[in-house]
Amino acid sequence: MKIVVVGGTGLIGAKTVDRLRKKGHDVVAASPSRGVDTLTGEGLAEALAGARVVIDVANAPSFEDKAVLDFFETSGRTLLAAEAAAGVEHHVALSVVGTDRLQGSGYFRAKLVQEALIKAARIPHTIVRATQFFEFLGGIAESSTVGQSVRLSPALVQPIASDDVADAMADAALAPPVNGTVEIAGPERVRLDRLVERFLSATGDPRRVISDPRSLYFGVALDDASLTPGTNPRLGATRFEDWLGRS
Repeated sequence: MKIVVVGGTGLIGAKTVDRLRKKGHDVVAASPSRGVDTLTGEGLAEALAGARVVIDVANAPSFEDKAVLDFFETSGRTLLAAEAAAGVEHHVALSVVGTDRLQGSGYFRAKLVQEALIKAARIPHTIVRATQFFEFLGGIAESSTVGQSVRLSPALVQPIASDDVADAMADAALAPPVNGTVEIAGPERVRLDRLVERFLSATGDPRRVISDPRSLYFGVALDDASLTPGTNPRLGATRFEDWLGRS
């Protein structure tokens, strides 16, 4: 089966491409660097010709409010129109757990627009909402750093390894469309401030984590439900300490 992975050269995309190729599928890793641009439409028709499934794991190059909205809205419309023209049978998209609860953030507003475009299209779909990746902990720390202090909320999170996300995306692509949303998360719930503290300690980073319930997460206040999944999510197998050991 031919499968196109949009964002196929990125962190999740490359791992998903590898998994599907090992299962014997004809997989196209689509990205601007490979001549496929979902903003302009360049190369899309050629990449999608004969494809039955499209997986969209592309992310915006800028998180500035207008730029990220323009990216997901334009990319979403262009990609879905090209899929309809090519007769694609299943659209699988990666989104974020808590997107609808974090609308004070321009990024999450843009992701909700992307999800709405998918639901409004006539292509059968599966939206996979994932929790934060272990691999993003350094960026979370950086976004909350002032001097040598990292000020973070003690809200609960349930982060997941990128390998487990790629497994879930590959499985979703090979399963029938659910025409709805599924959630994936890591196996452990932990306080965000303590998780980043463990990460910094393990990587030899001298910055000090300060717990602050008023601290914002990319501009949004958190509570224990903000970034954690609902009932019966798919759980990844990788625990944080095991991921640290491998990394």
